[in-house]
Amino acid sequence: MATRRPAGDSEDALSPMTTRALILGCAGRTLSSEEAAFFRDVAPWGFILFKRNIGTPEEVRTLTDALRATVGRADAPILIDQEGGRVQRMGPPHWPAYPAGRRLGGLDDSAAAIARLGARLMAHDLASVGINVDCAPVLDVPVAGAHDVIGDRAYATTPARVAEIGRAVAEGLMAGGVLPVMKHIPGHGRAGCDSHKGLPVVEADLASLTAQDFAPFRALADLPLAMSAHVVFTALDPERPATQSSVVIERVIRSAIGFDGLLMTDDLSMHALQGSFRDRTAACFAAGVDVGLHCNGDLDEMRGVAEGAPALAGDARRRAESALARLPARMAAFDVGEARARFAAALSLAA
Repeated sequence: MATRRPAGDSEDALSPMTTRALILGCAGRTLSSEEAAFFRDVAPWGFILFKRNIGTPEEVRTLTDALRATVGRADAPILIDQEGGRVQRMGPPHWPAYPAGRRLGGLDDSAAAIARLGARLMAHDLASVGINVDCAPVLDVPVAGAHDVIGDRAYATTPARVAEIGRAVAEGLMAGGVLPVMKHIPGHGRAGCDSHKGLPVVEADLASLTAQDFAPFRALADLPLAMSAHVVFTALDPERPATQSSVVIERVIRSAIGFDGLLMTDDLSMHALQGSFRDRTAACFAAGVDVGLHCNGDLDEMRGVAEGAPALAGDARRRAESALARLPARMAAFDVGEARARFAAALSLAA
């Protein structure tokens, strides 16, 4: 299946098996022949799994191996949203249920240590089935009256506490061989609607945004990966969501926050974005994102996304390689059974 190259890309830039600046999903627990052929042709940088893709541990490991085989890269990133609480793609009966972010942030002075331990356990669960990137921590700071799409996913309502717990989660994941993705940069906490269903417009002034929304991301700007917010900030760009705004990406994410890691979009299929999939994807790259993310596994949509996405090159490639280089070559010894018992006891005592 041939895929049309984005305008301006040379034949050489997107030759067969040249890595495309994309992360894509698949429809089920196994790859169809059509999906496998598409991924071989497009060669996305990575993949993302959802609950629809999760069966037994053996089935998940078989799927992650099959996805990597299509692009011929053993280190190809495979992502998942494993936050805990209501956003947990892998859960019982094969994996434990983890607490929501709000519960972690509401613990006593041991909260950071408990959050770090929980994230280390999550990393063990993920790495054991071939997943090496977790879309966490959530660094959004919710405000009163905002939509609950963030809600209890947030660690706290103050930037300092969000940053403290977010740092612990990131450290726990990386200690277990899983890269963290901080989200949703530069902040989704004030959104008045769910960006899966519509486009949130935030009218807060820049001083308020800087002091609250942007602060946790600035504190964790050294992390390797971040996911953008499909949110309009009228104080910066009243016309475009952050994902498609060069003003927000250059002035805030890259400069004020100081993030020089790999910037991926939130899901390109969300209703916060408008236009054809080719056009909405191209607009994100024109604004300065490094990698596009499409999650729902719809092949027709992915074909449009692929038409709007360039090869992974330049600064985007540098950032992608730098992120993968953060994966530890070896991990310290870890007693999973003892750690699970200690984590459960800590939560029980806190309760």
